[in-house]
Amino acid sequence: MVDILHRVGIAAPPEKVYEALTTVEGLAGWWTTDMSGSGDGVLRFRFGDVGGFDMKVLDLQPNTRVLWEVVAGPAEWIGTTVAFDLSRDGEWTIVLFAHEGWREPVEFMNHCSTKWAVFLMSLKSMVETGAGAPHPHDVRIGDWH
Repeated sequence: MVDILHRVGIAAPPEKVYEALTTVEGLAGWWTTDMSGSGDGVLRFRFGDVGGFDMKVLDLQPNTRVLWEVVAGPAEWIGTTVAFDLSRDGEWTIVLFAHEGWREPVEFMNHCSTKWAVFLMSLKSMVETGAGAPHPHDVRIGDWH
């Protein structure tokens, strides 16, 4: 098994970051504007003609942890987990991101690692400035978007 790992600091309290990770409005502000579901059930994220993912919320620890399991989407994603662990360091909320459980490091994983970084920077921007760059306004990195 292989994982995608990222670390980003956000100049805001953990409560604001947690809200951006657990509410429909928050998630639509940094990841994709086409999303639905409930913050404690199943979340559905769509990305136009490239498809989408359904995430089952497995764990919510206020202001410290969000954990999802991918229950629908590309075969490489099914059964993987997506975790956001939050900690406070001075004025920063540190987000340790992990997309864990990939069966093998296929080319799609390279793409997804870069796109996760793009969207984590969108999360940072949304929380710090009020304006993220969710799909379809995100940075395109190739023919897979």
